[in-house]
Formats: sequence, C-alpha cells, structure tokens
Amino acid sequence: MSTHARKAPEPVASVITKPLPAGLQETASSEPVMLRPLLLPLLIGATCLLCLLPFALVLVISLGEKIEGAAWQWALDFSQYRRFFVGLEWPDSVSFLYSQKLFYSFYYATVGAVLAVTLAFPFTWLMTRQSRQLQTVWLVVLLSIVSLSEVFVVMGWDVLLSNRSGLPMVLREAGVTGWLKDNGFFPLLREWGLANPRDLKFKTSGFAVILTMTYLVWPYAVILLFPPLSRMDNSLMEAAQTMGARPMTVVRTVILPSIRIPLMGTTLLLFVFLLGVYVTVSVFAAPPQQTLTLSIYQSIRGATLNAPFGAAQAVVLLVSACLCLGASHYLANRSKSRS
Repeated sequence: MSTHARKAPEPVASVITKPLPAGLQETASSEPVMLRPLLLPLLIGATCLLCLLPFALVLVISLGEKIEGAAWQWALDFSQYRRFFVGLEWPDSVSFLYSQKLFYSFYYATVGAVLAVTLAFPFTWLMTRQSRQLQTVWLVVLLSIVSLSEVFVVMGWDVLLSNRSGLPMVLREAGVTGWLKDNGFFPLLREWGLANPRDLKFKTSGFAVILTMTYLVWPYAVILLFPPLSRMDNSLMEAAQTMGARPMTVVRTVILPSIRIPLMGTTLLLFVFLLGVYVTVSVFAAPPQQTLTLSIYQSIRGATLNAPFGAAQAVVLLVSACLCLGASHYLANRSKSRS
C-alpha cells in the first residue's frame, strides 16, 4: 500500500471559475482592447469603398459633358438631368419619355412585390403547419428555384406564354378563346394588350412582365416569411377561436398584426430587387412600357454611348428608390407608435 496520499480532484466549478495566470489574463484582455479601436474605422472604410465610392463616381459621371463620338469629359453640367425630366429639346418642346420609364419601373416593381408577398403568405402559413420533415423538403425546393438565374426563368416563361405552343394555344384548344369571342370580351382584352384580332397573346404585355417578376421573387418571399410565421404563438390563435372568431377573422386580427413588420420588410426588399430586373423587361415589355433599367443600359452600352446620361438616369432611379424606402420607413414607425 502506497504511503503517498492521492490528491483529491478539484471540483468542476472551481476549475471553471479558477482565474487565469497573470500573463494569460493580460493577453486575453489586451486583444479586444487592441481590436476595438480598429473595428469602427474598418467598417467605415468598407462602407465607403463598397457603397459611397461607387455612388459618388456615378454622380460625378452624371455631371460630365458628352463630346463627339463615344467620349465624355469631366464637367459640372446639369443638362443630362434636364434631358431626363423635360426632354432634350426643352424649352422648345417638352418630353416626359424618361419619367414614363421611371413610372413603369416603380409600377412593375410595386405590383410584382405585392403579388409575390400576397401569394407567399398563405403558402408559407400552410407550410409552417406541416411536419418538420415536409418543411425541410419545401425549403430545399424553394432554394433550388432561387438558384435559377433570371435568364433561365425568362426562357421558361417565354415558352409557356408563346402564341403557338404556350398558354394561348392551350386556351384556344380548350375553347376558352372562342367563348371569349362569342361573349364580347375580346375588344376589352385587345385594349389591355392581351389579344390580337384573331387570338389571345401574352407577349409582349405588362401581364407577362408582372407574371414573370412575381414568379422570380415568390421563393424569396416564402423564405423571408417562414421564420416569423414559424415562431408565432399558437395559443393566441386558439384563444381567438375559442372566443368564436372565424378563420378569416383570426388571420385579420391576430396573424397579420403579429407579422406586420416582416410583411412590410419583405415587400420593400422585393421591391428594391425588382427595380433592377433587366432580362424580364427586355423580353416581355413593349417598347413604350420599358423601364429605366433598359434605358440606362442602352445609354451606356447601346448605340448612343452616352455615359453621363446613363449615370444621370441611375442617380434618379437610386434617389427615387431611397425616397420611397424612407417614406415607407416613416409610415411604418408612425403606425407602430400609434399602436
């Protein structure tokens, strides 16, 4: 039997709470202190490099002067902005062509974002009521759709909306086109740009643009709405149903107010995303209904090669989007303070 008594192990709590040696304490405490003063300058520098510097460059180019050929020079010229708002021949004539393109940019983006969120809300709500395994399957499917590029999505909808092999052909073979003609709906559809004298057509039309845009951002809406809807307290809905509230009343008075902020945030995020859509508009929009995104590309890379005017259009689009986002944020805070 050993004469040396075995030392009893120290309790776990004492080991955890035992202070570090003096050298390690100085090292552990000095590293955050040394990094903390550098963190703020790094964040400011990254913001300026990635956000403010490109915008400042576009702003400076928009004030440049266009010279003969495809070149331009540095200047302080506001003629590009005057051309955007009142036309190139002002004051002899006034043209609101580019203001109309700005309107269609906001129109397509607003309608597409609202429709995507409206369609995604009931789907996401039903998905959160399913089992975890089924939710995982749906999320994988949605992420697979998100991985598709805009070009691929537009190609698919181009085939589906084709006059000879797409939806117009299906409606014609099913007798829907003949029924619309017999009941006098064709003149109205022609006014909306959804029919020609003989058949239905969805290319080119605003309907095709909005439909494709809605499909393009619908998976994003579902993914963004899934976390707040999955975290909702079921006891609130059960209490409302116990008091005799109908399902639609529960949705209107309990569910929607609970996720009001995520709904608005999702809609604004999709709105900003759709402002920059290019391929969809170039394929499905008629020339009078094209957006400012196409005009910016045509000014910089198209036949005109007018970089200052393209930069001026980009500045107007960005400032208009920021004003809309600021107004939405103000209204959201105001409604939140009232409630």
